[in-house]
Amino acid sequence: MIDRIRQFFETHLSPDSASGDNQEHRLRLACAALLIEVSRADYEVSAEEIAAVSQAVHKTFGLSAAETAELIQLAEEEADGATSYHEFTSLINASYSKEQKIQLLERLWEVVFADAEMEKYEEHLVRKLADLLYVPHNQFIATKLRAQARLIG
Repeated sequence: MIDRIRQFFETHLSPDSASGDNQEHRLRLACAALLIEVSRADYEVSAEEIAAVSQAVHKTFGLSAAETAELIQLAEEEADGATSYHEFTSLINASYSKEQKIQLLERLWEVVFADAEMEKYEEHLVRKLADLLYVPHNQFIATKLRAQARLIG
């Protein structure tokens, strides 16, 4: 596991790689880690939530199925080792526009509603992440309602 993470960082995040590519990989990893954290928020990760994380990563970054699976596996390992959400949100705040943050928030809600249930822990985590990403409350509510209407009806 450690060797795999090290290999990913050496391949994709080494100082020798182009700085733009390095930043993009780090952002993808951070976003995927947040999606995974939301799927785990209620302590029950359903098959629908796993599929929603995979679909969100694929849709957001346009990766192949193999690249998506590898990114998710690495993000799971990063999320397991994280001590706070700050290491992910600070990177996103430094690089993402307001619109990109709102799109990420919608993806987080898609994971929440994937199993057609919204647990209080999931909502609390998305609210916390919205605050850490400096997304205004009205956008937090709007993204929630859009995702809910689209996925639950």
